[in-house]
Amino acid sequence: MIDPRRLRVLRALADHGTVTAAAHALHLTPSAVSQQLAALESEAGHSLLRRRGRRVSLTTAGELLVVHANAVAAELERAQATLDSFSSGTSGRVEVASFASAITQVVAPAIGALRTSAPSVSVVVRDVEGHGSVPLLLDGEVDVAITEEYRSSRTDRRVTRFPLYTEPFDVVLPPGHLFAGPEVDLRALADEDWVTTLPGNPVRDVVVLACESAGFEPRITHTSDDFRAIGALVAAGAGVALVPRNALPGVPVRGNAPLRRVFAAVRMGSEEHPLIRLVLEQLTRAAPSSHWPA
Repeated sequence: MIDPRRLRVLRALADHGTVTAAAHALHLTPSAVSQQLAALESEAGHSLLRRRGRRVSLTTAGELLVVHANAVAAELERAQATLDSFSSGTSGRVEVASFASAITQVVAPAIGALRTSAPSVSVVVRDVEGHGSVPLLLDGEVDVAITEEYRSSRTDRRVTRFPLYTEPFDVVLPPGHLFAGPEVDLRALADEDWVTTLPGNPVRDVVVLACESAGFEPRITHTSDDFRAIGALVAAGAGVALVPRNALPGVPVRGNAPLRRVFAAVRMGSEEHPLIRLVLEQLTRAAPSSHWPA
């Protein structure tokens, strides 16, 4: 019989790629993680891991078991939500991870509304870059992740999503720039230096794809994951930038602007938890639009 507690260890390994990283996420020692995985292989009767130096990949059997591990985790979340609903829990703490502009747009207004409608619900906010919040959610570090979807992004089926709002990307130009106007054609910026986010941040991928669609590769000179820093560099004349509209004031892109769709995510099965449901309802109400435009 497979111990379901060990399935959580396998999921963490699949997410993080190394025993050390999985141990950190689970607040265990690497030795304990290795022991749990060895015991799981014995219970399953199959080799689940393929070791290559410090990194570990899953065998076909391991990948199949992760699918079932995800289903078990979702059912456990539903079971907890059902029990909490049964006990009519109306007080407690919900932890939310969100990027800065979404904190301003929806999280802070939602907290303000909850202080009136459900004062016994405590919301704790962590400022996290959009691409970093879902890993925290899946590791159980937070209850709700405010994150973003881009046209090129993939959906993680282990989370349930609640659309909040859509925003386009705008061009940010230095003061008095030659192409400043009511709209900017990206093709006119082909010879400019660019300021954008660090590799791994999805915003950078959007910028590169938008520029390539306009017929050029951006000459990225300066990088920062802090939009305030990006705005300061642009204001100093260090380059131009393409950023989400709510992050910095800019000029609309002529034609089809890149978009990001902002949503709240919870672990699949936890959406019926009474406290999480209250927070999700207020986040949706606080959003500029309750649905995504087509």
